[in-house]
Amino acid sequence: MFTGLIREVGRVVSFDDGRLTIESAQQAARGDSIAIDGVCLTVVANERGTLVFEAVPETLARTSLRTLEPGSRVNLEPALRVGEPLGGHYVQGHVDGVGIVRSVEPEGEGKRIWTDAPPELLRYIVQKGSIALQGTSLTVAAVDEQGFAVALIPHTLQETTLDGLAVGDRVNLEADVLAKYVEKLLPR
Repeated sequence: MFTGLIREVGRVVSFDDGRLTIESAQQAARGDSIAIDGVCLTVVANERGTLVFEAVPETLARTSLRTLEPGSRVNLEPALRVGEPLGGHYVQGHVDGVGIVRSVEPEGEGKRIWTDAPPELLRYIVQKGSIALQGTSLTVAAVDEQGFAVALIPHTLQETTLDGLAVGDRVNLEADVLAKYVEKLLPR
């Protein structure tokens, strides 16, 4: 379980045959869960300032992690621990789909980013609801037939990788889990 509040921006050292090594200051032990761009992965080694993870073909097929290369910046969040404040929203680290950035526009001191989402995911996205984009907990500013917009404040742009998003980028999306449970409980 995560909150979508990014704790560090790490840098990919290497990514070979599903073995992902990230430069990080996180004090993680072997077996700990860390969300990388919103994807929950398990630490398999912590070696002198780097964390090592293994990503299986299923994970690579369903997320944007397959686009990572040495030097890529990634959002990192360690798993929520009992007693820690929940400042974002409940994020599972189970990516629901990959979106495509449609536009990035300046908006005051921040940016407005429109992202196209798969139709099976878009039904869970509502204006003023929560969305995790690259693992970052955000409020949905607007929704249309193809996707949604988020309005990013300068702090979010400085503390995450979202400042580097460009049109056409693939991004991991996780809808608010509450919407999925409500749908499941409603009679058809």
